[in-house]
Amino acid sequence: MSEKQEEDPRYETFLGRGPAHIIHWEHWSNPDAATYITGINYYQRPKTCIEKLNQLYPYLYLPAPATDQPLPRPETQKDKGKGFWGNAYRDYWQQEIASQRFSSQEEMLRFSPLEQGDFTGWNVVVDGDYRSEEVIYQRFRQNYPAEWGEKAPEGSATMVGFYNTLFMWPLLVFGYENFLSICLEPEFERILEEFAEINRRVFRAFARLPVNFVVCHDDIVISSGPVCHPKWMRRHIFPRYEEFWSIVKAAGKHVIFMSDGCLDVFVDDIMACGALGVISEPYTNYKNIARKYRDCFLAGEGDNRVLMRNRPEEIRNMVEKMVETGRMCRGYMMCIGNHIPYNVPPQAVKLYLDLAHELAFRW
Repeated sequence: MSEKQEEDPRYETFLGRGPAHIIHWEHWSNPDAATYITGINYYQRPKTCIEKLNQLYPYLYLPAPATDQPLPRPETQKDKGKGFWGNAYRDYWQQEIASQRFSSQEEMLRFSPLEQGDFTGWNVVVDGDYRSEEVIYQRFRQNYPAEWGEKAPEGSATMVGFYNTLFMWPLLVFGYENFLSICLEPEFERILEEFAEINRRVFRAFARLPVNFVVCHDDIVISSGPVCHPKWMRRHIFPRYEEFWSIVKAAGKHVIFMSDGCLDVFVDDIMACGALGVISEPYTNYKNIARKYRDCFLAGEGDNRVLMRNRPEEIRNMVEKMVETGRMCRGYMMCIGNHIPYNVPPQAVKLYLDLAHELAFRW
């Protein structure tokens, strides 16, 4: 049995009933900003640092580390050649691994996702065994309290996220350029259908989880628009979105769609497939979406390029424009859509949060 819990502003906002104070959904990856704002060294006390940040900005809702186990400083890591993210250097390039996985186009077109089944160690973001619904369910179920059974507390923002809603599967398995080189080949249709069958297992498993929301990620666009032609997407991708999402919706879950880039061309398709709304990047026209889909979920309008320039008036102007959209749409959340990575000046991050705390009201 689920329990009725205190009203969660995130739950209400996802459903288009957001409170007067517009809340945040931030892609946070800036330990130095957390240290600067709180005065608590993130690397020495990560849990306490993020908890303090959430106390200072109660509408921020950043996930805190589980413990205060100290973290190694990035400069102590040996391998610094694969890019820096959050509090650590990466030890691999995913696309580099993917591009070297197959020796020829013919080999790629012979690949069977279902025959492979177990993608543990493949660096496809959500590595793991996908050979059965039960295996998938048990892997994800361990992230939620046993006493919840198959139903999350009523009114909670409890969610599960999945990075490979469909489009990402071949992109991550084959590599970006390889995917584009084979996606129009007749043989590719079988491959995509096998990935779709894997995801039917995933979404049937998600339907049993004690969550109220399913966040579905696929980078179907770049900053200039679609990766693949809309006709291709409407033939191969969106009908399967509608199918997958109907599985979890029938179990009382709500779907939120996430993608990098400019989603303008595909917003109508995503909404028609059954999503509550989208979280994307500032290249997307959020005011147009807010006008068309009353009180849908929206997040990602804020731009880290503005924060990088660290000009107070420009940051204020950005926040004011975000609040304008938030007043048009009660499903809107404050969000720097292209992330708050490690190199954004801490002073700019603090100013953004302070201005949002001061100005981000719907009425």
